[in-house]
Amino acid sequence: MGIVVELDGKRDKKPSFDDLTAIVADDMKRVNQQILTRMESPVALIPQLAGHVISAGGKRLRPMLTLASAKLCGYHGERHVTLATCIEFIHTATLLHDDVVDESKLRRGMDTANSVWGNQASVLVGDFLFSRSFELMVEDGSVKVMGILSSASARLAEGEVMQLLTANDTETSETAYLDVIKAKTAQLFAAACRLGAVVADRPKIEEEALDGFGMNLGVAFQLIDDVLDYSAKQATLGKTVGDDFREGKITLPVILSYRRGDKEERAFWQRTLGELEQSDGDLEHAIQLMAKHGALDDSVERARHYGSIARDSLGIFPDGEIKDAMISLIDFCIERPY
Repeated sequence: MGIVVELDGKRDKKPSFDDLTAIVADDMKRVNQQILTRMESPVALIPQLAGHVISAGGKRLRPMLTLASAKLCGYHGERHVTLATCIEFIHTATLLHDDVVDESKLRRGMDTANSVWGNQASVLVGDFLFSRSFELMVEDGSVKVMGILSSASARLAEGEVMQLLTANDTETSETAYLDVIKAKTAQLFAAACRLGAVVADRPKIEEEALDGFGMNLGVAFQLIDDVLDYSAKQATLGKTVGDDFREGKITLPVILSYRRGDKEERAFWQRTLGELEQSDGDLEHAIQLMAKHGALDDSVERARHYGSIARDSLGIFPDGEIKDAMISLIDFCIERPY
């Protein structure tokens, strides 16, 4: 059972990122072609398994951020296409690894690769895609680019380990939670955006502005993802409602509910998430407690806060359709029900 949180009842038009999609459409076609070419291997299982994940209906948000950021900086070369491909490979590799760690069975409404081919194949193909991404970095030839992406990859791994350490720990603080999502999600958003300024050889202030835009957009994106796990129907979210609950993940809606709850409620969270002793009706009760304490609404408000910071980060860039589309993307990420 899930409830649907109305993220913004004031809008007449459903948020989307159609404008951004249109702006980068030609470049995105070349990225998709590179993805198909670069995931080829004489080992047939590799393109088969990788293709399953890559074609699973994702919006290619991260590579689109690289393409859009490069355009915002006035870049007219070809490097952004290769680096956007690199970003997508890193992201796909982390998805393969994450699904194994989380023992996930569905992603975007489709069977996960590990549920079809097993954990070993998923981990190894994830390693292959990471390796391909570093080949693309070497081909680009920029030590600065390699530094940004290798650092982002390390932070992603750190974030996943940090999440393991906070799993089932109901005493996790909001600060610790934010550290996790900044590393495991927002870091790649930040790197994807920063690359746009790097390939265009823009000043450091523009690099840092795009890095800040991506970082804060990524935090907002993950906050909403964590809200949707307790609020969206499987048909719109593409995964089973309550996955985080069943896995004992400590996300912001849980943290707020736990902190605001009484002794009996905290005992409930400790039993269901700390000890993973769950029974029928526990998920519904968890959602009721979140509603009682305003945890979902306040998590959305946190996302809006980070969205506002992301919007301000673009202030130094000239107004125009690309900037407008990137600002609209913020609303889409916050108000989306996929």
